Amino acid sequence: MISTARSVTSRAMTDDPTAEVAARYTVQTTPFLERLMEGGGPDDALVRQFRPSLAELVTAPDDLADPIGDDARSPLPGLVHRYPDRVLLLPIKVCAAYCRFCFRRAVVGRGAQPLSPDETAAALDYIRARPAIWEVILSGGDPLLLSPRRLRELVAALADIPHVETLRVHTRLPIHDPDRVTTELAEAIASTRLAPWLAVHVNHAREFAPEVVAALGRLRRAGVSLVSQSVLLRGVNDDVDTLEALFRACVRHGVKPYYLHHPDRAEGTSHFRLSIDEGRALVAALNARLSGLARPTYVLDRPGGLGKVPLGPYAAQPYADQ
Repeated sequence: MISTARSVTSRAMTDDPTAEVAARYTVQTTPFLERLMEGGGPDDALVRQFRPSLAELVTAPDDLADPIGDDARSPLPGLVHRYPDRVLLLPIKVCAAYCRFCFRRAVVGRGAQPLSPDETAAALDYIRARPAIWEVILSGGDPLLLSPRRLRELVAALADIPHVETLRVHTRLPIHDPDRVTTELAEAIASTRLAPWLAVHVNHAREFAPEVVAALGRLRRAGVSLVSQSVLLRGVNDDVDTLEALFRACVRHGVKPYYLHHPDRAEGTSHFRLSIDEGRALVAALNARLSGLARPTYVLDRPGGLGKVPLGPYAAQPYADQ
């Protein structure tokens, strides 16, 4: 079952200029996020992430409906197998709130259905038949919107596969609606023989509100190891002071900075994108300020399902046309 979402739907009335955005892409926040954004103007870091903008109606020439090639690497519904030793399992395609830069914005949200029991069984059979798969990553949508019972059942099914050793959960629920990250939900992830890791998507230090810190504490006390995923976004965190504050806040709250993603070429998101050269310059300046404990790896998820490459000074060319 999917937990009932407590949400705030965007102002989608006909006299609202953003109604056209809401007709194209799902728009939804939560009461918690609305409180954090209260009084913020259009250039506020949280408002830019969660409230729709008419800039989303602009499709740039290099925008892609499937910017990282999920479809090209999907052998079955709800499964993405891009690397030999790990798979993405997507049991659900809804979130508590929708980021305006989401790379899966074309397939998540309104009308998206969770995996059926038969589709889930087929995905588990696929994993069971491939001994090279060492890690299963639950993503979506947001897998923490599954009920604790359903999440526990899925984790138990994965733990019954002998060659699977590591469970990773990708989520933004601690940021979207932290009170829903209950002790019961945390224990549904942690109560397993698998090594449980959770990657929380956080892009700005202001997202570490007291309620968020408390939710992360419940996960840590349950025995879940925490890492972060962040996206480098124009107008949100594209300066070295903001990035430094973000990653120091991560470490302060027990979250190891893991990935800093170069923004993907999702449709309607070109206003968030920086050039790779701009990103490299920011990361070089950031690395001069932070210890290794607080440094994420700056990466690009290449189109066509080619996987991630680090964007260091000696990285391979990320795009074939560069």
